Amino acid sequence: MQFLAYILVYPLLWVISILPFRLLYVLSDIFYVLVYYIIGYRKQVVLNNLKIAFPNKNEKEILTIRKRFYHHLCDMMFEAIKSITISEEEMKKRYVFTNINDVIKLEKEQRSIILFMGHYASWEWVFIMQTQVKHKGYAVYKRLSNKYFDRLVKRIRAKYNSYLITTKETFAVLIKAKKDNELTLNGFVFDQSPKLSKAVHWQYFMGEEVPVHVGAEILAKRLDMATLFLKVKKVKRGYYQASFTDIIRNAIDYPDFELTDLYLKRVEAQIHEAPEYYFWTHKRWKHAGKKP
Repeated sequence: MQFLAYILVYPLLWVISILPFRLLYVLSDIFYVLVYYIIGYRKQVVLNNLKIAFPNKNEKEILTIRKRFYHHLCDMMFEAIKSITISEEEMKKRYVFTNINDVIKLEKEQRSIILFMGHYASWEWVFIMQTQVKHKGYAVYKRLSNKYFDRLVKRIRAKYNSYLITTKETFAVLIKAKKDNELTLNGFVFDQSPKLSKAVHWQYFMGEEVPVHVGAEILAKRLDMATLFLKVKKVKRGYYQASFTDIIRNAIDYPDFELTDLYLKRVEAQIHEAPEYYFWTHKRWKHAGKKP
């Protein structure tokens, strides 16, 4: 059944991916009407999250953010499909790194990197960074249930020397890379909620105390990696600007969880700047108030 689903759906995805962006966003607008007005995908979850994050905003403001978010969500979905066939040149034009030389400096220092990111603006095209640096790229992800689509996603990333690894694989892969003297750049989208049973650190996020993923910081300290945060800004539809901030060369010098808290504040600052570009469909605050 998995293979059947793949051979039925993939040709459609491929056809969509070769469309010019102008037509791609026409489809996105149509899909927005379907998702928001007809299906109503997770509208209540998004509404609840926005009310938690912005208790001082009125209903009209909240609903405006929600609609803008769904427009952006649909754009991101079609941009992800576009990744199947988009050229390197086109992606570089649309996803611009303002200070890539900061990463190149770490490269010259032979420093591997932990890259903290939030579910903000776009994380789908960040792997184009690998065409501009010599680090081997790894990104921690959740394996797709359909193994054929899972292979497709991995193949797209591998075009640019970027590889997907699961949480269980991460430590072993990065330990081996260090032993082999391999420079790595390791992306962690760390701002979602860990399982309550595995929560070891709690911090306030948008006004609510919640458990926080700390694996990225732990790896940085154990493997002596530099850390930095990637701030992403949506310039306009289909165009993003990414900047590296808070570059820390010696993570071991910081008290436990201080780095995680610092980068979480950076995610929070982005949300306040333009809340419609955050990934509101996740139940980020489901464990709020449950700290032992």
